[in-house]
Amino acid sequence: NGRQGEWGGSRRSQEGRMVRSAVKVAVRSRPTASFAHSELVVRPEAKSIDVNVRKNPTMGVVNNMRENYTFKFDAIMHNSSQDTVYNECVSEIVQNVVSGYNGSVLVYGQTGAGKTYTMSGGQGNYKTRGCIPRAIQEIFTEVQKKPQQAFLVRLSYLEIYNETLYDLLAPGGVTPEMAEELLIIDDPKGGVHVKGLTVATANSEEEAMNLFFEGETNRAIAEHQLNASSSRSHCILTIHVESRSRVESADRVLSSKLNLVDLAGSERVSKTHSTGAILREAMYINKSLSFLEQCVNALTDRGRDHVPFRQSKLTHCLKDALGGNSKTTMIANIWGESAQLDETISTLSFAQRMMRVKTDASLNIKQEPAIMIKKYEMEIRELKQELAMHDALSGRNRVQYHEYNEEQKHEVRQKVLKYIDNEEENPLEILNVRHVTEVYKVFRAIAVDFKNNAAVARPGTQGGAGEG
Repeated sequence: NGRQGEWGGSRRSQEGRMVRSAVKVAVRSRPTASFAHSELVVRPEAKSIDVNVRKNPTMGVVNNMRENYTFKFDAIMHNSSQDTVYNECVSEIVQNVVSGYNGSVLVYGQTGAGKTYTMSGGQGNYKTRGCIPRAIQEIFTEVQKKPQQAFLVRLSYLEIYNETLYDLLAPGGVTPEMAEELLIIDDPKGGVHVKGLTVATANSEEEAMNLFFEGETNRAIAEHQLNASSSRSHCILTIHVESRSRVESADRVLSSKLNLVDLAGSERVSKTHSTGAILREAMYINKSLSFLEQCVNALTDRGRDHVPFRQSKLTHCLKDALGGNSKTTMIANIWGESAQLDETISTLSFAQRMMRVKTDASLNIKQEPAIMIKKYEMEIRELKQELAMHDALSGRNRVQYHEYNEEQKHEVRQKVLKYIDNEEENPLEILNVRHVTEVYKVFRAIAVDFKNNAAVARPGTQGGAGEG
């Protein structure tokens, strides 16, 4: 499939800017004492998983159910630590974000498979902190390593609950009214942003962590048969990073973002036994994940021109991560028990399709208009000073490069009139381009006056001839 190196490599242009790369996919298994070793054969070294499904005898003699599956990925993390998962899947993307490229990390899988644990981490234990706290720490560590650059780090935290947008960092707290204020907007460059979403500045790792914890407390969670604290929404924490040089010109700004996406888990109501509000939430979750699969299928189908990103708020928000301007990694979480085998096969199948999605990540450079204006004004002053020095050395002290004042304009007009009336024996002396412009203005004014006077005089002259 053309994937090179340990993580699959990417094609680059001659300038070293990323052109196109495949989404990288890693599979993480949830530790369990009841792991289905006879049905799931995990080979981390070969980066593959074999699934052996026992035929159901109740389905009769004619049974076409598939028994064997083989899946290959970029990495297999079986009973791996949080530190290993971060280093394998996220650290490289964080480095790219600090360098000016967009990055996205998604966790996907059934409910209870460990997605939120992977992304946010365990409670009260520093060693089990998840990808988000580690990414925040690494970003500020990299910032401190580059004193020659000025950095601005900002955070936003979006929740998609029952197909409604919520701002988890809103100053007034999460309210139902905010749903009408948040809109997903497509920008001219093909990306998306959420209008009205709070983007808070973090000047230190501590401030960024406080914002993350604030958003976590506002998330929607609930308990069901498979998970005591199940996420009932999709959440996207975005870290915006801007940097500019303190040494060279500051008009060139690198602007990138890191999307850390905790997708709600797919649920089978027959297993979760959900009812009421939790059942309604499960319906919205499964529907949005179905739309996500449709977008991935469309992106990997060469015969499809249209990708239905707008079918759901989730896919619309993930437009960049899915085939857009982003370097993307997906961590597929599985629950390797016999009772969860159907969901495991479904997760692995989707993860394998995701590996065929290509993204176009480019260096995000923007110019600051105010700084550019100041830069050009300084260049103009320097050029004028250089011209003045050159004229002084050449004995051309009367050269004027600024706008002519009224007195100077009158002086030019008088010389032009004398030239027209043959009072000047020598041709007009041309000093520079500015002087040429002023001379042309005088000639045009004289021509316009002559034309207007001729138009006024002509009717009177013709009338006099008629009367004679």
